Amino acid sequence: MIVELPGTTTTKISKKIVSLRERGGVTALGRVLNLVIITQKGQEEEAITAAKDASQERPVRIIVLVDAGAEAPNRLDAQIHVGDGIGGSEVIVLYGYGELAEESLSLVSALLLPDAPIVAWWSHRAPKNASETSIGRIAHRRITDSAKQDEPQTALKVIRDTYRPGDTDLAWTRLTNWRIQLAAALDQVDGAPVTAVTIEGASESPSAILLAAWLTLTLDAPVTVVEDPAVAGIRCVRLSRASGDIRLYRPGLTVAELTQPGQPTQSISLPRRTLLDCLTEELRRLDPDRVFGETVCSLGTSKMHPQMRLTLTGRAAPRGERDSLPLIAK
Repeated sequence: MIVELPGTTTTKISKKIVSLRERGGVTALGRVLNLVIITQKGQEEEAITAAKDASQERPVRIIVLVDAGAEAPNRLDAQIHVGDGIGGSEVIVLYGYGELAEESLSLVSALLLPDAPIVAWWSHRAPKNASETSIGRIAHRRITDSAKQDEPQTALKVIRDTYRPGDTDLAWTRLTNWRIQLAAALDQVDGAPVTAVTIEGASESPSAILLAAWLTLTLDAPVTVVEDPAVAGIRCVRLSRASGDIRLYRPGLTVAELTQPGQPTQSISLPRRTLLDCLTEELRRLDPDRVFGETVCSLGTSKMHPQMRLTLTGRAAPRGERDSLPLIAK
């Protein structure tokens, strides 16, 4: 059930939540965190659906700030989602018009559960500095998604330049299973060092860039990202070693082939992660992701291997840049 509150205030919303809770006999005692979603009108449904599904694992108060149009007269409309499908969670959707369309802590503060951690998620348009926004300053975790920005590489640079502990990006979360499988494969072979790494995928994929950065930091080997214009994310990772290469190749969307020296090719489950998968993982932890911080902050710096390059194949590159480009410019 969705309760509509047009032309309302946060005080009226709070009173309505209490009234609904008393009527339904539901308490907020089990809710463990506040999830604040910042989005735009027309894009809120995907975020709300993912948040509802992710909250099945733990009760959450979900507050959605929707930019409904800065040109309209000042007004606040609200929805309260209750009933089946959201478990023990509560969903409050705020549609801000005019001056209320901007991200504002004043709209949220009266609705936050006291003494509960705060996770902020910019589901589409990322801010210039997540930790310095009004909500980012009070959030324990701050989630962005560089893959949804117009220029993903520029978005990664912004994260690198403004990173604070607690920041994370869903392009990194999408790599969890790739990182697990590659680490496990290295554990199963002899100790011969990795001398080079090749990643095949989309050159604009922030996940491919972050994977390249993580591998070059972890293995201290030159990494090349080879563009495959037919792929939206990552297709293949090859770890070159004197005693035999390790190759993890995903031709489709769900199953990958793992090739290791002296062993038959294995088929392993490596599905593309959904928004729900990524958001659920991020809501499980409230501590800063140290590995992500080290990885994103290394982009384009002296910490990267000097031979880490982006090789363009499959489409024309600008003259003078066809052979290779720096992965992330300073």
